[in-house]
Amino acid sequence: MLSRVRPVLWPDAEGVETNEKEIPMFNGFDYIVLICSAFALFAGGCLLGWLGSGRTRNSRLRSTQATADQIVARARQEAEVLKKNALLEARDEWHSERAPLEKEQETQRRALRDLAAKLLEREQQLERKIDLLTSKEREQLKNEQDLDRREAAITTAETQTQDLVREQSRRLEELAGLSQQEARRILVNQLEKGARQVAARKVREIKDTAIATANLEAKEIITRAIQRFAGELTVESTLSVLPIPFDDMKGRIIGRDGRNIRSFEMITGVEVIVDDTPNMVMLSGFDPLRREVARHTLKTLIRDGRIHPGRIEEVYDKTRSTVEEMIRESGSKAAFDLGIHDLTEPLLEILGKLRFRTSYGQNLLVHSKEVGFLAGMMAEMLDLDVALARRAGLLHDIGKAQDFELGNDLAQSSTVLARKCGESPEIVQIIETHSKPMPSRSAIAVLVEAANEISTHRPGARKEKVEEYIRRLHHIEELAADYVGVNQAFALQNGKEVRVLVNSGVVDDTYAEQLADEITSKLEQQLEYPGQLRVCIIREMRAESYAR
Repeated sequence: MLSRVRPVLWPDAEGVETNEKEIPMFNGFDYIVLICSAFALFAGGCLLGWLGSGRTRNSRLRSTQATADQIVARARQEAEVLKKNALLEARDEWHSERAPLEKEQETQRRALRDLAAKLLEREQQLERKIDLLTSKEREQLKNEQDLDRREAAITTAETQTQDLVREQSRRLEELAGLSQQEARRILVNQLEKGARQVAARKVREIKDTAIATANLEAKEIITRAIQRFAGELTVESTLSVLPIPFDDMKGRIIGRDGRNIRSFEMITGVEVIVDDTPNMVMLSGFDPLRREVARHTLKTLIRDGRIHPGRIEEVYDKTRSTVEEMIRESGSKAAFDLGIHDLTEPLLEILGKLRFRTSYGQNLLVHSKEVGFLAGMMAEMLDLDVALARRAGLLHDIGKAQDFELGNDLAQSSTVLARKCGESPEIVQIIETHSKPMPSRSAIAVLVEAANEISTHRPGARKEKVEEYIRRLHHIEELAADYVGVNQAFALQNGKEVRVLVNSGVVDDTYAEQLADEITSKLEQQLEYPGQLRVCIIREMRAESYAR
């Protein structure tokens, strides 16, 4: 209950306390009553709220259940539709896969029926064959029995015949007065004598026919080989002509006071001839290999334009390597032209050197190729080994590729080289028996000899004077180089001059004059030549140093 009221001033709108109001005052009991009332109101509100929420919850539950039932119904409808669609798709797929399977099964059943029919037919054939074999076996047994009876009858007849023959032989021996062995010996002697006479007549006829036709056939074979091979005549000269772009180049080749041409001749051993002939110079030398190196050296110097003694020596060293490669290529080309592809590298190099060797003025590499071609053609006509004939013809003069040595057996040198390079025994034997009429020579060796004669003795193929001239110049160089301190010796001017290059550390000025006299005396004793032979000793002093 209210106990008292306290006046309170309330401010107005302007913040001035104008009105006074009374605020009721409460005691402790009033508070308890108020609390209890509030609690009762709260409990009532909770109860009312719980009852209201239950109704709401139940209504929501009912709506959720209805929604769920609708969803389940729709899901069942959709499941039924999906089920029907799946059943339709499965039925379609089953039908689509069943058709090929049924077709395959029908094919297999048809194949099995055909196989069964074939097996049945095969079985019937086998039965017929068995019946046929059985009948043949019965016939075979019957034939064997007949043969046994015939064999017995024949054996009896043979025995009776032998008895009759013996009886007739005994009666003939009694009538003739000769035994069976004596009569057989007399008959054999008569037959042997008659056979010998017939054989002797046949042998004489065959020999006469062979003699009459052998020469004609041989000439025909050789003529055909020569006609099939049209080789060119190749004659080497001792001069090489080198064209130059303009005449002023001759002055560069000669050099100041002739130092370039002297250095060139001293290094290469080939004489340079510079005359009034326009746009050309000539190189003179009897050795084709030395002349070829000099030609390439001078050609390189002319193309380069720099000509002086140091450059000449440098280019000469490089050119020698180039010419060595050219030698190897020449040997390979010659072997390739003849269809030979298995020659060893050393043999190809030796074969290539034949390009710069001559025999009686004939180039030896060209000559060897001609012999190989001709021997192969003749072997082909005679049904012999063509490859063997070509190989032997190409290598028959391989020993001439070495440096000239007087008194050396060229056939023996060729044999040693062929055996050293791994050639077959047949090739070695053919080379060894070349130009030697030995009874053990093979037919290929005879063909190689014939081809060699054809190549060397046809008109214009050989010039013996050139060969003798080259041998004489080689002999001059060998005699001049056979002294201590001599590095090289070159025969120039057609053998009228010998230039001897000596080692300045071994030969001094005094000994140089003595050496010239000794070489001159030796040449006078061992050579015969018209006119004079000049001996020139060249002693060059070189000083070299390298800056680092």
